[in-house]
Amino acid sequence: MKTDIQIAQEAQMLPIKEVAANAGITEDDLEFYGKYKAKLSEDFWDKIKDNPDGKLVLVTAINPTPAGEGKTTTSVGLGQAFAKLDKKAIIALREPSLGPCFGIKGGAAGGGYAQVVPMEDLNLHFTGDFHAITSANNLLAAMLDNHIQQGNALQIDPRQVVWKRCVDMNDRVLRNIVVGLGNKMDGMVREDHFVITVASEIMAILCLADDLQDLKRRLGRIIVAYNFNGDPVTADDLQATGAMTALLKDAIKPNLIQTLEHTPALVHGGPFANIAHGCNSVRATKMALKMADIAITEAGFGADLGAEKFMDIKCRKAGLKPDAVVLVATVRALKYNGGVAKADLAEENLDALKKGIVNLEKHIENIQKFGVPVIVTLNSFITDTDAENEYIRQFCEERGCEFALSEVWEKGGEGGIALAEKVLNTLENKESHFHTLYEDELSLKEKIEKISKEIYGADGVVYEPAAQKQITKIEAMGFGEFPICMAKNQYSFSDDAKKLGRPENFDIHIREVYVDAGAGFVVALTGSVMTMPGLPKVPAANNIDVSEDGKITGLF
Repeated sequence: MKTDIQIAQEAQMLPIKEVAANAGITEDDLEFYGKYKAKLSEDFWDKIKDNPDGKLVLVTAINPTPAGEGKTTTSVGLGQAFAKLDKKAIIALREPSLGPCFGIKGGAAGGGYAQVVPMEDLNLHFTGDFHAITSANNLLAAMLDNHIQQGNALQIDPRQVVWKRCVDMNDRVLRNIVVGLGNKMDGMVREDHFVITVASEIMAILCLADDLQDLKRRLGRIIVAYNFNGDPVTADDLQATGAMTALLKDAIKPNLIQTLEHTPALVHGGPFANIAHGCNSVRATKMALKMADIAITEAGFGADLGAEKFMDIKCRKAGLKPDAVVLVATVRALKYNGGVAKADLAEENLDALKKGIVNLEKHIENIQKFGVPVIVTLNSFITDTDAENEYIRQFCEERGCEFALSEVWEKGGEGGIALAEKVLNTLENKESHFHTLYEDELSLKEKIEKISKEIYGADGVVYEPAAQKQITKIEAMGFGEFPICMAKNQYSFSDDAKKLGRPENFDIHIREVYVDAGAGFVVALTGSVMTMPGLPKVPAANNIDVSEDGKITGLF
């Protein structure tokens, strides 16, 4: 059996200008990054902005397990399937982070015969967007420390610096560091921290900004520290905004690549959904809606994280309205939720399936809370049995969901036609009554508790004293109407990663709350979730190499 990277490397890609031409994009609208990658120019948006919007389909999933779910694979395969049905579809995805690429997950370009290519480029440096975000983030950090060193005219309290440096790598030793060691000219000694680039507020800003000017305004509002009076100090106060914008002026332009079957794919931005808001850029999604009859996008991790944030943050901020949601599951993952060990998932086990399917049930209920029709798809494995598939089909249809098997990993677009037809049927016959979960006017604690109780199924919320004080200050500063971005582990509805299925009788524990004033939301950290992940004992990087002829191996 071929690996994903073997399939991708054997693919016959079209020059990106041909893929673009098939989507109605002229060569003048492209900024080329080699033969197979391009950015869409600012002028292109002006040409299409008055086009009617197509339908918006969100792909999400149950909670991830070691058995794998295949959300991106499904998104890519669905786009390819629509093309086979002569429907004009565009896929809008996030860019992968180097952290999981070298850590535990591997690449993130889809899988099998439902991938976007060039796969190696996408998973590594791509068009440099993440490098630009990292540079802008760390420029702001450098200017902050330099300001303190050079007289501190803004009276910044070094004990209240909240801006963290970032790097796009899992590096746990950087979570808590000390900077300024050495002599007096090396800066003021203080405790500092790193986050992974995908958790940087600048990543969120890039993905929520409407255009370059909006990006610049949002960057200027970033709160980097507080002064000795307790008042916020911003990037504008440090006069860092212009230089940061200069670093990001190309990164804000969406990237165009292709699937294995030459379907256009816009891949842009990449915040994680467990520690950030988990959605690709608003610009790419809006472009896809103007370019196609159907725009397919995805939200990270399970629907309790990515889909909730897509609805309550991205759609709220950008005025988007999803027309349907595809919820991805696998027989293997549901049995894992039912208590089956990973080594035994290939065996038929209807009892475990019945125990584990409660995870899928809760995700269905959650999406229905937003008023959007749901299509459940099973990402098919050869070990799945007819009895298992039939049980899940009946379970879903009894709950008002369309259901389809997906075989896109094995068959590409052809294997997604059944799913595509179910999606089309839903778009044509079921109306979306989309609404957000909560109103802007609720207090921050009311929003946190609504998400915790209604989406996670918690009995209540427990706040650390520090978190309570932070909420009080954030609301006093005028940010109480912001939506909430919950930072929570991705494996469980609870804040305990070991509680699988549909946990009951638990509380959500909030240990820290802070405002991302530029992005426009408030982050609530739960449990032990980290904004800087670490590498596992045996990282994926151990198996990545380059052959004598320059081919990358082991990437996925």
